[in-house]
Amino acid sequence: MYWFERTAIDPPCQDEGLDSLTEIRDEQYKQHAAEVKMSLPSVPTVFMKPHTSIGDPWPAPTVLPKLTQQDDCGDYESELAVVLGPRPAKNVPESQAMDYVWGYTACNDISSRTSQFAQTQWGFSKGFDTACPLGPTMVSPAMIPDPSKLRVRGIKIPLEKKASDEDTMVPLQDCRTDDLIFSVPKLISFLSQGTTLPPGTVIITGTPGGVGIARKPKVTIRAGDEFRVEISPHIGTLVNVFENEQ
Repeated sequence: MYWFERTAIDPPCQDEGLDSLTEIRDEQYKQHAAEVKMSLPSVPTVFMKPHTSIGDPWPAPTVLPKLTQQDDCGDYESELAVVLGPRPAKNVPESQAMDYVWGYTACNDISSRTSQFAQTQWGFSKGFDTACPLGPTMVSPAMIPDPSKLRVRGIKIPLEKKASDEDTMVPLQDCRTDDLIFSVPKLISFLSQGTTLPPGTVIITGTPGGVGIARKPKVTIRAGDEFRVEISPHIGTLVNVFENEQ
Protein backbone atom coordinates (compact mmCIF):
# COMPACT_ATOMS: atom_id res chain seq x y z
CA MET A 1 0.00 0.00 0.00
CA TYR A 2 1.09 3.54 -0.65
CA TRP A 3 0.60 6.47 1.70
CA PHE A 4 0.35 9.80 -0.02
CA GLU A 5 -0.75 13.24 1.01
CA ARG A 6 -2.42 14.75 -2.00
CA THR A 7 -5.23 13.87 -4.35
CA ALA A 8 -4.00 14.89 -7.79
CA ILE A 9 -4.67 11.87 -9.97
CA ASP A 10 -3.00 12.06 -13.38
CA PRO A 11 -1.83 9.25 -13.45
CA PRO A 12 -4.08 7.99 -10.66
CA CYS A 13 -1.41 7.80 -7.95
CA GLN A 14 1.38 10.37 -7.84
CA ASP A 15 4.55 9.67 -5.88
CA GLU A 16 5.17 13.15 -4.47
CA GLY A 17 4.41 13.18 -0.75
CA LEU A 18 4.45 9.40 -0.40
CA ASP A 19 5.98 8.04 2.78
CA SER A 20 6.19 4.29 2.12
CA LEU A 21 4.78 1.42 0.10
CA THR A 22 3.58 -2.00 1.20
CA GLU A 23 2.14 -4.87 -0.79
CA ILE A 24 0.27 -8.07 -0.17
CA ARG A 25 2.55 -11.02 -0.89
CA ASP A 26 1.86 -12.73 -4.19
CA GLU A 27 0.28 -15.94 -2.91
CA GLN A 28 -3.00 -14.03 -2.62
CA TYR A 29 -4.83 -15.87 -5.41
CA LYS A 30 -5.58 -19.57 -5.09
CA GLN A 31 -4.64 -19.96 -8.76
CA HIS A 32 -1.17 -18.47 -8.24
CA ALA A 33 -0.52 -20.35 -5.01
CA ALA A 34 -1.24 -23.59 -6.85
CA GLU A 35 1.11 -22.86 -9.76
CA VAL A 36 4.05 -22.07 -7.44
CA LYS A 37 3.16 -25.00 -5.15
CA MET A 38 2.58 -22.89 -2.04
CA SER A 39 0.11 -23.79 0.69
CA LEU A 40 -2.66 -21.28 1.30
CA PRO A 41 -1.66 -18.77 4.01
CA SER A 42 -3.77 -18.32 7.14
CA VAL A 43 -3.14 -14.55 7.27
CA PRO A 44 -2.02 -12.05 4.60
CA THR A 45 1.72 -11.49 4.27
CA VAL A 46 2.91 -7.97 3.46
CA PHE A 47 6.21 -6.34 2.53
CA MET A 48 7.49 -2.79 2.07
CA LYS A 49 8.41 -1.03 -1.17
CA PRO A 50 9.85 2.48 -1.69
CA HIS A 51 7.68 5.20 -3.18
CA THR A 52 10.28 5.61 -5.94
CA SER A 53 9.04 2.34 -7.44
CA ILE A 54 5.81 4.01 -8.58
CA GLY A 55 5.65 4.33 -12.35
CA ASP A 56 3.37 5.99 -14.87
CA PRO A 57 1.46 4.38 -17.73
CA TRP A 58 2.82 4.55 -21.29
CA PRO A 59 4.15 6.77 -22.87
CA ALA A 60 6.32 7.15 -19.77
CA PRO A 61 9.09 4.53 -19.95
CA THR A 62 9.17 1.55 -17.61
CA VAL A 63 12.80 0.79 -16.83
CA LEU A 64 14.44 -2.61 -16.41
CA PRO A 65 17.39 -2.04 -14.05
CA LYS A 66 20.88 -3.28 -14.89
CA LEU A 67 20.60 -5.87 -12.12
CA THR A 68 17.55 -7.40 -13.81
CA GLN A 69 19.15 -7.34 -17.26
CA GLN A 70 22.18 -9.35 -16.10
CA ASP A 71 20.34 -12.66 -16.08
CA ASP A 72 17.10 -11.82 -17.89
CA CYS A 73 14.90 -12.19 -14.80
CA GLY A 74 12.29 -9.44 -15.25
CA ASP A 75 8.74 -10.62 -14.63
CA TYR A 76 5.21 -9.17 -14.70
CA GLU A 77 2.39 -9.35 -12.13
CA SER A 78 -1.07 -8.05 -12.99
CA GLU A 79 -2.81 -6.74 -9.89
CA LEU A 80 -5.87 -4.89 -8.62
CA ALA A 81 -4.98 -1.82 -6.55
CA VAL A 82 -7.38 -0.45 -3.92
CA VAL A 83 -7.16 3.24 -2.98
CA LEU A 84 -8.38 4.17 0.52
CA GLY A 85 -10.05 7.41 1.64
CA PRO A 86 -11.33 10.01 2.17
CA ARG A 87 -10.72 9.55 5.91
CA PRO A 88 -8.05 7.63 7.83
CA ALA A 89 -8.66 3.97 8.59
CA LYS A 90 -7.57 2.29 11.82
CA ASN A 91 -8.82 -0.87 13.54
CA VAL A 92 -11.54 -1.19 10.90
CA PRO A 93 -13.88 -4.18 11.28
CA GLU A 94 -14.29 -6.22 8.14
CA SER A 95 -18.00 -5.38 8.05
CA GLN A 96 -17.18 -1.66 7.65
CA ALA A 97 -14.08 -1.92 5.47
CA MET A 98 -15.75 -1.00 2.18
CA ASP A 99 -16.71 2.38 3.67
CA TYR A 100 -13.02 3.29 3.44
CA VAL A 101 -12.55 2.52 -0.28
CA TRP A 102 -11.97 5.62 -2.40
CA GLY A 103 -11.44 3.85 -5.70
CA TYR A 104 -9.74 1.13 -7.75
CA THR A 105 -7.00 1.08 -10.36
CA ALA A 106 -4.61 -1.39 -12.05
CA CYS A 107 -1.01 -2.19 -11.18
CA ASN A 108 1.87 -4.15 -12.68
CA ASP A 109 4.14 -5.31 -9.87
CA ILE A 110 7.29 -5.79 -11.94
CA SER A 111 9.72 -8.15 -10.25
CA SER A 112 13.38 -9.10 -10.48
CA ARG A 113 13.18 -12.83 -9.77
CA THR A 114 16.84 -13.62 -9.11
CA SER A 115 17.01 -10.99 -6.37
CA GLN A 116 13.61 -12.05 -5.07
CA PHE A 117 14.51 -15.70 -4.58
CA ALA A 118 17.88 -14.85 -3.06
CA GLN A 119 16.18 -13.15 -0.10
CA THR A 120 13.30 -13.77 2.28
CA GLN A 121 12.14 -10.13 2.16
CA TRP A 122 10.92 -9.00 -1.24
CA GLY A 123 11.04 -5.21 -0.94
CA PHE A 124 14.38 -4.91 -2.76
CA SER A 125 13.54 -7.17 -5.72
CA LYS A 126 10.19 -5.44 -6.31
CA GLY A 127 11.22 -1.92 -5.38
CA PHE A 128 13.33 -0.71 -8.32
CA ASP A 129 12.54 2.63 -9.96
CA THR A 130 9.29 2.53 -12.03
CA ALA A 131 8.71 -1.12 -11.03
CA CYS A 132 5.18 -0.42 -9.83
CA PRO A 133 3.22 1.42 -12.56
CA LEU A 134 -0.38 2.36 -11.75
CA GLY A 135 -3.25 3.39 -14.01
CA PRO A 136 -4.89 4.18 -16.32
CA THR A 137 -7.55 5.75 -14.09
CA MET A 138 -9.09 5.49 -10.64
CA VAL A 139 -12.66 4.19 -10.60
CA SER A 140 -15.20 5.07 -7.91
CA PRO A 141 -16.59 2.26 -5.73
CA ALA A 142 -20.00 3.44 -6.91
CA MET A 143 -19.06 1.87 -10.25
CA ILE A 144 -17.56 -1.23 -8.60
CA PRO A 145 -19.68 -2.01 -5.53
CA ASP A 146 -18.29 -5.57 -5.36
CA PRO A 147 -14.55 -5.91 -6.18
CA SER A 148 -14.85 -9.70 -6.15
CA LYS A 149 -16.62 -9.53 -9.53
CA LEU A 150 -13.72 -8.20 -11.61
CA ARG A 151 -11.61 -9.93 -14.25
CA VAL A 152 -7.83 -9.43 -14.26
CA ARG A 153 -5.84 -10.18 -17.41
CA GLY A 154 -2.15 -9.81 -18.23
CA ILE A 155 -1.20 -9.54 -21.91
CA LYS A 156 2.32 -9.40 -23.31
CA ILE A 157 3.22 -8.05 -26.76
CA PRO A 158 6.86 -9.01 -27.37
CA LEU A 159 9.10 -6.62 -29.28
CA GLU A 160 9.75 -9.14 -32.04
CA LYS A 161 6.03 -9.46 -32.79
CA LYS A 162 5.12 -5.79 -32.90
CA ALA A 163 6.13 -5.37 -36.52
CA SER A 164 4.71 -8.68 -37.73
CA ASP A 165 1.34 -9.35 -39.30
CA GLU A 166 0.48 -12.20 -36.95
CA ASP A 167 -1.64 -11.90 -33.85
CA THR A 168 0.66 -10.18 -31.35
CA MET A 169 -1.50 -10.50 -28.27
CA VAL A 170 -0.11 -13.08 -25.84
CA PRO A 171 -2.54 -13.50 -22.89
CA LEU A 172 -0.56 -14.79 -19.92
CA GLN A 173 -2.83 -14.14 -16.93
CA ASP A 174 -6.60 -14.43 -16.73
CA CYS A 175 -8.49 -14.75 -13.45
CA ARG A 176 -11.48 -13.38 -11.62
CA THR A 177 -11.05 -11.62 -8.30
CA ASP A 178 -13.36 -14.07 -6.55
CA ASP A 179 -10.27 -16.31 -6.55
CA LEU A 180 -8.62 -14.04 -3.96
CA ILE A 181 -7.67 -15.94 -0.81
CA PHE A 182 -8.42 -12.84 1.29
CA SER A 183 -11.17 -10.53 0.13
CA VAL A 184 -10.68 -6.77 -0.22
CA PRO A 185 -12.63 -6.08 3.03
CA LYS A 186 -10.50 -8.68 4.82
CA LEU A 187 -7.28 -7.07 3.58
CA ILE A 188 -8.35 -3.56 4.61
CA SER A 189 -9.38 -4.75 8.07
CA PHE A 190 -6.17 -6.75 8.56
CA LEU A 191 -3.84 -3.94 7.47
CA SER A 192 -5.62 -1.34 9.61
CA GLN A 193 -5.21 -3.19 12.90
CA GLY A 194 -3.01 -1.01 15.10
CA THR A 195 -1.95 1.01 12.05
CA THR A 196 -3.41 4.26 10.72
CA LEU A 197 -3.93 4.08 6.95
CA PRO A 198 -4.18 7.72 5.75
CA PRO A 199 -6.38 8.78 2.82
CA GLY A 200 -4.58 7.86 -0.35
CA THR A 201 -3.22 4.57 0.93
CA VAL A 202 -3.06 2.07 -1.96
CA ILE A 203 -3.31 -1.65 -1.24
CA ILE A 204 -1.92 -3.83 -4.03
CA THR A 205 -3.75 -7.11 -3.74
CA GLY A 206 -1.42 -9.74 -5.25
CA THR A 207 -1.28 -11.45 -8.63
CA PRO A 208 -3.19 -14.32 -10.27
CA GLY A 209 -1.56 -17.36 -11.83
CA GLY A 210 0.35 -17.19 -15.09
CA VAL A 211 3.48 -15.31 -14.00
CA GLY A 212 6.52 -15.76 -16.23
CA ILE A 213 8.72 -17.58 -13.73
CA ALA A 214 6.14 -20.39 -13.38
CA ARG A 215 5.79 -20.98 -17.12
CA LYS A 216 7.56 -23.66 -19.13
CA PRO A 217 9.49 -22.31 -20.90
CA LYS A 218 9.98 -19.31 -18.64
CA VAL A 219 8.66 -15.96 -19.91
CA THR A 220 10.54 -12.76 -19.11
CA ILE A 221 10.16 -9.05 -19.77
CA ARG A 222 12.77 -7.43 -22.02
CA ALA A 223 13.46 -4.02 -23.52
CA GLY A 224 10.90 -3.17 -26.19
CA ASP A 225 8.22 -5.50 -24.84
CA GLU A 226 4.78 -4.11 -24.10
CA PHE A 227 2.69 -5.42 -21.22
CA ARG A 228 -0.97 -4.68 -20.53
CA VAL A 229 -2.84 -5.16 -17.27
CA GLU A 230 -6.52 -5.25 -18.13
CA ILE A 231 -9.15 -5.11 -15.37
CA SER A 232 -12.79 -5.23 -16.36
CA PRO A 233 -15.34 -3.90 -16.12
CA HIS A 234 -14.69 -0.14 -15.82
CA ILE A 235 -11.01 0.11 -14.83
CA GLY A 236 -9.52 -0.45 -18.28
CA THR A 237 -5.99 -1.25 -19.42
CA LEU A 238 -2.66 -0.18 -17.93
CA VAL A 239 -0.09 -0.18 -20.74
CA ASN A 240 3.68 -0.15 -20.17
CA VAL A 241 6.57 -0.39 -22.65
CA PHE A 242 9.94 -1.46 -21.24
CA GLU A 243 13.40 -0.08 -21.82
CA ASN A 244 16.77 -0.96 -20.35
CA GLU A 245 18.47 1.19 -17.77
CA GLN A 246 21.64 2.62 -19.35
